[in-house]
Amino acid sequence: MTPGPAPVTDGDLDAALWRLLAASGRDDAAAFRAGLDDAEARLDTAADPSWAAWRHALAARRGLLDGDRDATVAGVGAAREALGSCPPSASTALVLAYLAHLEATADHPDSAMLLAVDASLLTEQLDPPAGEPSRALAQAHLWLSLTLTALDLEELAVASAERGHRVAATLPDLADHWLLLRLCAQQNCELAQTLRRRGQADRARELAGTALACASDARALDVEPDADDLDLLDVVQAWALACHDDLDDALGPLRSVQRRVHRSGSTWLRGYADLALSRLLTRLSQAHTGGGHGEEAADLLVDAAGAFAATADRRRYRQCLLELGQATAAMGRPAEALHWLDAYRAETGRAHARSRELWAEMFVRQSRLREVERQAAVLRRHALEDPLTGLGNRRSAERRLAGLRLGAEPLSLAVVDVDRFKEVNDDTSHSHGDEVLRRVAALLREHSRVGDEVYRWAGDEFLVVLPTATPAQALAAAERLRAAVADADWGDLSLSEPITVSIGVATAPAADDDAAPVGWRSLFDTADLHLFSAKRGGRNRVRAPGLVDGPAEGTPS
Repeated sequence: MTPGPAPVTDGDLDAALWRLLAASGRDDAAAFRAGLDDAEARLDTAADPSWAAWRHALAARRGLLDGDRDATVAGVGAAREALGSCPPSASTALVLAYLAHLEATADHPDSAMLLAVDASLLTEQLDPPAGEPSRALAQAHLWLSLTLTALDLEELAVASAERGHRVAATLPDLADHWLLLRLCAQQNCELAQTLRRRGQADRARELAGTALACASDARALDVEPDADDLDLLDVVQAWALACHDDLDDALGPLRSVQRRVHRSGSTWLRGYADLALSRLLTRLSQAHTGGGHGEEAADLLVDAAGAFAATADRRRYRQCLLELGQATAAMGRPAEALHWLDAYRAETGRAHARSRELWAEMFVRQSRLREVERQAAVLRRHALEDPLTGLGNRRSAERRLAGLRLGAEPLSLAVVDVDRFKEVNDDTSHSHGDEVLRRVAALLREHSRVGDEVYRWAGDEFLVVLPTATPAQALAAAERLRAAVADADWGDLSLSEPITVSIGVATAPAADDDAAPVGWRSLFDTADLHLFSAKRGGRNRVRAPGLVDGPAEGTPS
């Protein structure tokens, strides 16, 4: 009998997915197509909705590579629909961030923005300490950071890269840690370039220093990265030197890596190296009288623009057009400058300004929602918490008791009253009285059983709810509470007598099917009557049904 095909496991799909994501990150179209051809059959047989989302997202990526706009739009739409059946998780956040990057690459900024907002909110919920670090979460930050860069939101891109680095640093896979460090170096360097253009030289140098530190940390890891990834780190590190104002130190390394990239690097990486070298040459031309690098810088920008256009990097394509206009204008070629600036203006007449407004609006809404939630939590706490002791108050206790199903299992209540509390206030001060209540509350909480709940009922009266406690168990627990207060050291309060408590206990047993369960108010009244009995019996004692006498040890009645 011929054995059937081996079942497809999640581990097989995970391995295939990480290979496809790596190919996507390197912009390696051939590797991506080959990997997807190999994984497609396995993805088709996976029933989990998260794999359905990935199947459609990866199909959208192939549509983008093939120039098939309809396939890209259909894939993104189907992936988003499949995500509707997926629970919030790091994997869901990764799909959202990947889809956002696809939409940004397809030049659909509004859709990319909405997906990026969803991914950002979800990663924030999942980030430690609220959630557990994972490879999927680190990668979600990576793709979100790349998306934010494509949307001209560089400050947020840096923040997302750094959050991803913090996650990756806790994981055993050094390769992911290396990737996030390289991304942090790249994003800090690019933001430094932007801020220098805006005249913020000091802040630009600071960010360039951070980029250099991240690059050095990446090199210190025991990792053998892909050749293109390592070349990109070399470009970023040399560029960071330039942004740090070490222009002469940067020129040799940047020329060296640019030549190497042109021999063996990807199309996008060649454009990136050309752009970085052009910017360095432009600064050198401005720094040294007589220039000398302007023509070479402009030629590099033309080559870079072509590379970015070929790889659908619209943002950097626009940057090249603008810088070409500025460079040719500086060289006294106004007609050529107008050509490049007109192309730049046409390219930027899209919806990017609206996208940035949308992102800002979403985060304003998020901040307002958080503030509303915070205020609601404060109000709930004030409504249900006793501010003096930190215990639940009477309203909180009544709500808890009303929610209990009496009769399903035993339930005991212990009503605790501080003995001669009025004398404490009269003989000392109300501040001493408040301290007594705080300490009694702490002792009751400390010496209660696990699962028991302590509330401040009113004044100097407390309520202890003892779920599942039988009469004997409740009596033993109450006696432990009484002894804890009696044995405490009260000497620092200069009281005329040590503090003690009296306790009344009542239990509602598990009811038979035919028996009507006891209501909590009736149970409380019974415990309160036994508290009264304990007070009349001499205080500092526990009273419960069936207990004839409960004198306190060492304390006269």
